[in-house]
Amino acid sequence: MPWLQLKARIAPEQAERLEELLLAEGATAITLQDAHDDPVFEPERGTTPLWNETVLTGLYDDLEGLDAMLERLAAAWAETMPEEPCPIIEYELLADRDWEREWMEDFKPLRMGQRLWIVPSWHEPPDLDAVNLHLDPGLAFGTGTHPTTALCLEWLDALALEGGLDSLEVLDVGCGSGILAIAALKLGAAAATGTDIDPQALQASRDNAIRNDVAEHELTLCYPEQLDSERHFPLVIANILAGPLVELAPIIAGHVAPGGRLALSGILEGQAQEVLDAYRAQGLIMDEPQRREGWVRLSGGRAP
Repeated sequence: MPWLQLKARIAPEQAERLEELLLAEGATAITLQDAHDDPVFEPERGTTPLWNETVLTGLYDDLEGLDAMLERLAAAWAETMPEEPCPIIEYELLADRDWEREWMEDFKPLRMGQRLWIVPSWHEPPDLDAVNLHLDPGLAFGTGTHPTTALCLEWLDALALEGGLDSLEVLDVGCGSGILAIAALKLGAAAATGTDIDPQALQASRDNAIRNDVAEHELTLCYPEQLDSERHFPLVIANILAGPLVELAPIIAGHVAPGGRLALSGILEGQAQEVLDAYRAQGLIMDEPQRREGWVRLSGGRAP
């Protein structure tokens, strides 16, 4: 069965209203994209950047009554936003395809470092003797495909090969999917604690821990305010964004035990120096940045 797609190029401030109208007409899915493909990785603190022009798309499984639908959309727009001309809505028919299968085929097992693999559930591990972390791509939280996550996983794998994870306790700040904490456990850490402000992230971490046969006592998940501020860890990881990393530097650095190690990511190249300065100010010895595709991983540690 073909699908009907409606598409309009609109100003960002108009997107919410048009989305409401398309959903009221029975859209099964709505997507918003930057019309000019200009990425906004992280806003400057205190600002809210917007795309200059947005492409809003609605997908319908009912092909009947298109002309009447367009008339209702125009009338509803004129009623609620009389000062704004109704956006031009284009339409096309899309051939029926196995969208789920095509999406799945885009994701293959990923090798991180020497012996760590991220394996989607619909694939067999390429190397049964490797450390295989079973994790499916999702809409958020971290799946290993982004350079910031990959840089952290490779750092953990290298530490494990040097014996630097054996029997250690790990803190993962902003744990998201739990990928870094779980990887540390699979690579030899004795226990891990993951914190996140998002309850959905904590639930995703629990689900992924179960999928990877992580025992309940091995992984502790909590909100940041539930973590003992005086507790120190031999290994601390935070893959969030540069702004929060700078603001939370006293807290994150404060959890690094004497002789402990730290890894930070989610940082654009132009933000690296500010983050470095913030953690050096907390008494940490920081290494040279590691870069990939415009992103940076910082690592360092506290003197014994």
